[in-house]
Formats: sequence, structure tokens, C-alpha cells
Amino acid sequence: MSDTNCFSWSEQCEPHKLRTKQLLNEHPEIRQLIGRNPYTFLVIILCVGIQLALSYWLRDKSWWLVVGTAYIIGAFSCHTLFVCIHECAHNLVFKKRYLNTIAAIIANLPMVLPSAVSFQKYHIKHHSFQGVEELDGDMPYHWEARLINNSTIGKALWLLFYPVFQMLRPARLKEISLWDIWTVINMLVEVVFMSALFYLLGIKALVFLLASFFFSVGLHPLGARWVQEHYLTHGEQETKSYYGPLNVVNLNVGYHNEHHDFPSVPWNKLRQLNAIGGTHYSSLHHHTSYTMLLLKFLFDKNLSVFSRMARANRGKAKLEQLEIQEGIYYK
Repeated sequence: MSDTNCFSWSEQCEPHKLRTKQLLNEHPEIRQLIGRNPYTFLVIILCVGIQLALSYWLRDKSWWLVVGTAYIIGAFSCHTLFVCIHECAHNLVFKKRYLNTIAAIIANLPMVLPSAVSFQKYHIKHHSFQGVEELDGDMPYHWEARLINNSTIGKALWLLFYPVFQMLRPARLKEISLWDIWTVINMLVEVVFMSALFYLLGIKALVFLLASFFFSVGLHPLGARWVQEHYLTHGEQETKSYYGPLNVVNLNVGYHNEHHDFPSVPWNKLRQLNAIGGTHYSSLHHHTSYTMLLLKFLFDKNLSVFSRMARANRGKAKLEQLEIQEGIYYK
């Protein structure tokens, strides 16, 4: 378990590429799972439709119903849209990159804050440089972890405002240019869409969408996903999967070791990958309940925002080497 006042430190490379090679040597049929799933776009249309329909219905309802619906329904729909944006970032919906970007921008529509394109830019580096603070946008800032101070209230507030912290992290990333024409398009589309929604449906519809977004990645059982993925809840194993019932509604997002091992396998084939992997995955620590994990994170003094594995940046040459290696499982 990591020290609650600093990140744990590893001199080893991230653990996934080695297991990828082992699995491919033992099970070359895994290559048949690599591909795209264009039906994910239908999931995007469905979830955007659900959020807009609920926004219309809630436009003149009581505030408690607006917030309650956001927590019970909107958060799940919004989280699924976030997973779809993640699939688009890995080019797993359509063959053409620009079509994946357009799909991600559409999925971003009911999420209020324009984040789809910037997520695409920094997320892939998270796979190659897991734990490298200069390149991994998933790693917390030191000041962020110190600010929380490992109290239950602090950790609850951190989860509640997690989208804010997440939006600040890309500013420190090296070798990544967050601004281009697609970033501007993402922002303009979102501003126009939200302005139109506010004009037509009013403040309660806007608050419903904003609350859905914050709950979907924040102080909610779904927010435990961020703890599940890379926080050190089981010794020094830095990636954990979740094998619980919410994978059914959230596109197998819990199969995180499987996803990191093979980022070019779409969500609908991750269960099959898990079955082929056998003891490679069943022998790893994992979670089965987001609710229990959320409570553990909030009340366990041995867990804090510092409970992450950090590693050094190996430089530009290492970057190029790793990106070449990614060819064995990125398509």
C-alpha cells in the first residue's frame, strides 16, 4: 500500500505490454478480437436521446426530481456516453479517424462541458506512459492529492468535483498540443447546443444535464471506477478490473486490465478476451462492487489520492520505441 503522503514509485515499465506479448504467444487467436464496433454509434444516439427526453420532461418539474433523476438515471446514461467517447478515442467505432471524432462530439452533446476531443488527445498517452506525471493525464497533481488531506470529507469533495480536477490535468502534459481545429469545433458545437437547450427548455434542463455529468464521474457508485482502475487498493497491483453487474449497462468498462492489455479490442469483445486469458486475469485482484469500493475509498485511512504508482519519464527515444511497440495491438 502506498504512503498516504506521496505516490508509490516504480522503476519498472507499465505492466501491460509484457502480458500482451505473453497472451499473444499463448493465444494468437486473440488477434481475431481486434477490430471496430460501429453499433456503438447506436448506443450514442440512444443515450443522447434519453438525456434530451429527460431534459424535456424535467423542464418544469420540482428541483428534487431534477437532481434525483440525474443521480438515478442521468448519471448512468452520461457515464455510458463517456465510455463511448473512450471507444472513439481508441478509433474503435469507425475506421476513419475523423468519423470517430464526430461521433465523440455527438456523444459529448448532453455532457455540457466540451471534453471529447481533448480526451482523445491525452488518453492514448495514458496507455503508453501509465504513471508518468508529465504524460499521463490520469495521474493526480501533487497539490491535488495534498489538498484532499486523506479525510473522508476531503475525498468526498474530490469525487464530487472530479471533473474539475480532470480538466486541469492536461495543462501539465508535455508533447501534447491540446488545441487544433477539432478542439475549436467541439467547443463551438457544445456552446451552441447548450445555449439552444437553455433557450428552449430552461434552467432545470441545463441543471439536470450538468448534475448527470458530475454524478456520472463523481460522488456516485459510478465514480468508484476511477479508484478501481489504477488506485492501489491491493498492494502494488496498479490496474484492477471490475467484474460486477454495472458492466452490463456501461459497456464492459470494468474490464480494465483486459483493455490496457489490448486497447484495440472493442468493448463488446472484452468478456471474450477475459475468458481466453484465463488465469492471466483470474489470478489478479479485482473488484465486484462499486458501492463497496466507494465506501472503502471514503473511509479507509490507508487509501488516499496519493495511492497511485508513479514512474519516471524515459525520454523521447523511449516514447518513440513504445509507440512502435504499440503496433502489436493498436490498429
